[in-house]
Amino acid sequence: MKKTINDIFSAKHQMPLVCLTSYTAPMTKLLDPHCDLLLVGDSVAMVLYGEVNTQSASLEMMIAHGRAVMKSAKRALVVVDMPFGSYEHDKQDALINAQRIMDETGCDALKLEGGEVMADIVHLLTQNDIPVMGHIGLLPQSVTTADGFKVQGRDHEDAQQIMKDAKAISEAGAFCVVVEAVPEPLAAAITGAIQVPTIGIGASAACDGQILVVDDMLGLTDDRVPKFVKQYAALHDQISKAVTLYKHEVQTREFPKAENTYQVKTKTAA
Repeated sequence: MKKTINDIFSAKHQMPLVCLTSYTAPMTKLLDPHCDLLLVGDSVAMVLYGEVNTQSASLEMMIAHGRAVMKSAKRALVVVDMPFGSYEHDKQDALINAQRIMDETGCDALKLEGGEVMADIVHLLTQNDIPVMGHIGLLPQSVTTADGFKVQGRDHEDAQQIMKDAKAISEAGAFCVVVEAVPEPLAAAITGAIQVPTIGIGASAACDGQILVVDDMLGLTDDRVPKFVKQYAALHDQISKAVTLYKHEVQTREFPKAENTYQVKTKTAA
């Protein structure tokens, strides 16, 4: 059975939600049986297109990858990120762009970044039957340099603001909230203070679920990964070894062998 918004909402304080990013149909086929929620994140701009930040993700990019993921998702709820510049400046533009993503991908929900300042937009979208996943704490769309990805909410004032953000977004109608890169005590306090599930990324096991960038957790990323990432495989090294072996066999003519080669069919005598 495919997961619904209500399934995710009802998971508060239950079995932790399993969430990962996915950007392509083949990867979705692998992840879908194991995940409650798949996020077509704007991190696709960095992971697949080599951009330096998520601000480079376009509406067209998100729609194309959202459509690809939806083709293979049979179980997990699929959420698509609203990209930078598509919702922050004008509520009517936000609604138009949100409806376009929903219509052209068939996804189950959208995610947008921001706290109190985004509450009115979250409310507008949800009032127009567009389910919204919130995102507070570290906001990647606001980061323009590699060293800008820093832990948030370490001092009292910042922690208070992030708590206000969590409450504002959940009260505006978000069905769950991503909490990124905050200390464990703050993540636990937020999880206890709001009525919707929290999905942690660098926010400890105190949250109601966890999400990671799939390429990071599979060890496909060759750059330095954040402290909060656990790599469950080392596919970068395995792929490198496989391609090295392929190169050797091509150059020595060990590949292709007879079993990899087509032959001419011969006619048998009558």
